[in-house]
Amino acid sequence: MLALINLLRYYQVMSDIKSLFATRLYTAALSDFSTLIDGSELESSCLAIAEDDEAGQNWCEENDFPGYTSYASLTDLDWRFPIFKDLITALDMHVEAFVQDLDFDLGNKKIKLDSLWINILPFGGVHTAHIHPHSVISGTTYVAMPAGTSAIKFEDPRLATMMAAPSRAKDAREELRSFIYAEPNIGDVLLWESWLRHEVPMNMADEDRISISFNYSWS
Repeated sequence: MLALINLLRYYQVMSDIKSLFATRLYTAALSDFSTLIDGSELESSCLAIAEDDEAGQNWCEENDFPGYTSYASLTDLDWRFPIFKDLITALDMHVEAFVQDLDFDLGNKKIKLDSLWINILPFGGVHTAHIHPHSVISGTTYVAMPAGTSAIKFEDPRLATMMAAPSRAKDAREELRSFIYAEPNIGDVLLWESWLRHEVPMNMADEDRISISFNYSWS
């Protein structure tokens, strides 16, 4: 036993252990790049759009989507409500900061907004695990997060290839965990690379969880 302890001490001193192939998650306050966006106005705008968007309501009903999303019905939110134009301006700056952190070589192309949509998740609603194909950066900004509402859950992209690996300890370091639960505040913006699998667990709050999601592409 003493020999084993000494061996472990030796490797703690002599070994060089690195973290490779990092998965980056950007978190910031939307207001870091704009003070023009009033949270209550943004929330009321989302609710007004959801109430008027019959095509979106029908799509949600036909596809058993809980609550409401404008994903399949509206592509001109910045034209309908000026506050969305201010929102996009702020998001562009956040994405630019994240792209610099990622050390992308963009060549003569740019990372540009591809789509932006509203999500309203009621009590009991979930958004199952998914990725965002054909995009580079995806993210969400949070408009209404009532107490008890669900976080956003990120999955280790290597999980499917860990065929014979043991599970991680409950107190494993964050960068080694198989799942990470991010609990954003109202007004936060989260960004990640679009290949990162994520989901929204069941909303257990009585009030609606409101967020605005988006994709940026390289073109």
